[in-house]
Amino acid sequence: MENIRNFCIIAHIDHGKSTLADRFLQVTKTVSGKELVEQTLDNMDLERERGITIKSHAIQMLYTHLNKQYVLNLIDTPGHVDFSYEVSRSIAACEGAILVVDATQGIQAQTISNLYMAIEHNLEIIPVLNKMDMPSAMPDIVKDQIVELLGCKREEILEASGKTGMGIVEILETVINIVPAPKGDINAPLQALIFDSVFNSFRGIIAYFKILNGTIRKGDFVKFFNTGKEYLADEIGILQMDYMERPVLSAGDVGYIISGIKSAKEVKVGDTITHVKNPCKAAIDGFEEVKPMVFAGIYPIDADDYDDLRTAMEKLQLNDASLTYMPEASAALGFGFRCGFLGLLHMEIVQERLEREFDMNVITTTPNVSYIAYLRNGEVIEVHSPVELPDPKILDYIEEPMIRAEIISQAEFVGGIIKLCLDKRGVLIKQHYISGNRVDMEFKMPMAEIVFDFYDRLKSISRGYASLDYQQTGYQRGNLVKLEILLNAEKVDALSTLIHHDNAYDFGKRITEKLKELIPRQQFEIAIQAAIGAKVIARSTVKAVRKDVTAKCYGGDITRKRKLLEKQKKGKKRMKQIGNVEVPQNAFLAVLKLGD
Repeated sequence: MENIRNFCIIAHIDHGKSTLADRFLQVTKTVSGKELVEQTLDNMDLERERGITIKSHAIQMLYTHLNKQYVLNLIDTPGHVDFSYEVSRSIAACEGAILVVDATQGIQAQTISNLYMAIEHNLEIIPVLNKMDMPSAMPDIVKDQIVELLGCKREEILEASGKTGMGIVEILETVINIVPAPKGDINAPLQALIFDSVFNSFRGIIAYFKILNGTIRKGDFVKFFNTGKEYLADEIGILQMDYMERPVLSAGDVGYIISGIKSAKEVKVGDTITHVKNPCKAAIDGFEEVKPMVFAGIYPIDADDYDDLRTAMEKLQLNDASLTYMPEASAALGFGFRCGFLGLLHMEIVQERLEREFDMNVITTTPNVSYIAYLRNGEVIEVHSPVELPDPKILDYIEEPMIRAEIISQAEFVGGIIKLCLDKRGVLIKQHYISGNRVDMEFKMPMAEIVFDFYDRLKSISRGYASLDYQQTGYQRGNLVKLEILLNAEKVDALSTLIHHDNAYDFGKRITEKLKELIPRQQFEIAIQAAIGAKVIARSTVKAVRKDVTAKCYGGDITRKRKLLEKQKKGKKRMKQIGNVEVPQNAFLAVLKLGD
């Protein structure tokens, strides 16, 4: 155990974590030759295409320092705010963290958020200044920011470049010297924390764990503490580029277990593995439960695919523990699932993974947050979808979730950012200069206001220099109304939204105009209305396709033409009564694009 080091890499998005991890694999000779590609640990095509890490990746490296061989267990973590749950799970399995800061951009909001998470778990922090080879690097300014944030000495900050390999050996040696070896008792009852899991179509569910106490051997009879289910450890081993089987693992080791589990519900991230004969007394505590921020409905385009979608969601949840879902039904879309996501990027990635990995064509409804509705009879209910909102006659008031948003940007963009946040019903709590011309602002604002286009608008106002991080702080009473969309007087529940009363008219006008562009013309007129209760606040009309029934009449009495037009008019009236309006899939996504 003295020679084991468990550590993770934390940073803001695009600060070079995955590139740094590539260099570690190269220096320790864990990966060589053809196996080494950019973002080696990112095994999803989606991750490489977008250049982001979506899922944490664990790998074991061997490194010799002063004639002693050390086992280094590295976890590369995502940097985007939507995947912060992956970071919290990785931190729970480590004793140290490398805090990477981009020398060209300085400290960003997610850097601070991930750092606080690591400090809460008492991790040893190693500050690293990355991208030192760039001509635009500002080492002195950024070092001042790190010293102010961490309270460390300037000489403790390591300089590196993931691209050129500069400073990589120094980082590995610092990890060995500073990060403490895992503490634990090899002879105590087995106590191992499950920090991740993946689904393999041939082997079933593979759980990744870190052993805190005790020893596990191949063929042991183990049980999962929270579910109470018992299994035989068919195979155990360590995580390298491939699974490396081992006969025994003990306290301090990070590894995997395969025990033929087929049901997704039996493996819970954060659960404790122990022996059946000599179990540990208590489960490992302090593991964060996932808190979904954004809710949306996911429905199969073909109703017959519902069972396939359910299987796909179960398998996807194993690979993405931050996804939550429950069945729901919609009058317009049939059977589907109400899903909880950590943000809009997370929602987009889930939809794309369903299409790529499981070949599922799905419709995603308008995203929204969860509200608390207080009824006149004193009852309190949680509302995840506008459809669930009780009738206004029995509804007393609604509370909406509030967040504390932290935005770090350059001083020249402060005016535009404050205006954007005030337009989104935000309140400026505090504002202070970090160093030079960088400003840290904190706002209290409704969660619903940042769900749609807030992040995109923030990036365009600040020319990409602003960074955002947020935490939910509780609920607050709000003047909210349910805005419904009607097509030929029929409600389309999938397009309903809960919105602040002051924004309802403008939003209703924009969505009816957008739907007018997207809904194809029929042989009858389609009325698109936005309504609050019985009051229609906006309307657009899709004109009917007019077939020229008088084309065959050339010359002659006008009454012949009029007779044909009257006949057509009656037919259109009858068609309107029974006409069904087909809503295209892109209409459901139109609400997201309204800010464009």
